[in-house]
Amino acid sequence: MAITTSMIKELRDATGLGIADCKNALQASDGDFDAAIKTLREKGAAVAAKRASKEAKEGVITAILSDDAQSAAMIEVNCETDFVTRNEDFQNFVGELRGEALNFESDAMSAGIAEKIEEKIGSIGEKLQLRRNVKWDVDGTGAIASYIHMGGKVGVLLELGCEKAETIESPVYKELAKDLTLHVAAAAPEYLTRDEVPAETVEAEKDIFRKQLEGKPENIMENILKGKINKYFSTICFVEQGFVKEDKVSITNLVTEKGKELGDTLTVKRYVRYQLGT
Repeated sequence: MAITTSMIKELRDATGLGIADCKNALQASDGDFDAAIKTLREKGAAVAAKRASKEAKEGVITAILSDDAQSAAMIEVNCETDFVTRNEDFQNFVGELRGEALNFESDAMSAGIAEKIEEKIGSIGEKLQLRRNVKWDVDGTGAIASYIHMGGKVGVLLELGCEKAETIESPVYKELAKDLTLHVAAAAPEYLTRDEVPAETVEAEKDIFRKQLEGKPENIMENILKGKINKYFSTICFVEQGFVKEDKVSITNLVTEKGKELGDTLTVKRYVRYQLGT
């Protein structure tokens, strides 16, 4: 059967593979479109298997919010090289995955799109992976904000709770939520509050500080130790950090001040920060 240009184009549009691959598949199948797709999918699987041992640490982080900011999702999609990150085909594929992200619970998306990933590896020719995903729904009253930094190298979701439903429409509330996501991106806190820091981690820090204070009188040592531990918490705990735009104001005080301005009580309920490849 004669293989026409339109047949090759149709197969390319369906698979995303090159002209030569599509022409050869159509010739091998004697023009049978479905058989040609099967051949190309097998080719894609073979490419995926070949690339499986490669490192995939480049890529992009992206997020999606529902229109009412009551649901949000964030994904990290990896490839092998920065060149592919800038590839329009890859970017379109990430956009397609972003559009589906709200349909998958946290850490469940990779399995759900495995076949799509395998097919795209065949057309792009590099190892691809959806490394992780998170999906949130607001717990109670509040909204979720997102922030993508450095062109997709860092991504943040943050849930800011309140007591009054009308608060979430306030420009003051929305600006605060955005500022808090920006802060997380820049300051990279390890924990939300000091209560989340493992006791053994705190004790290890105390041991280091005690060694630094050897020789000091016991009554003085305890006060200095308390101050050092509080300083330690202020560097790793989100709500105790100094706000990146005004470091003399802690996040706790900032949120409290904005709550008073709004006549409401605001609470940072949770946050998540992705950094590409880490």
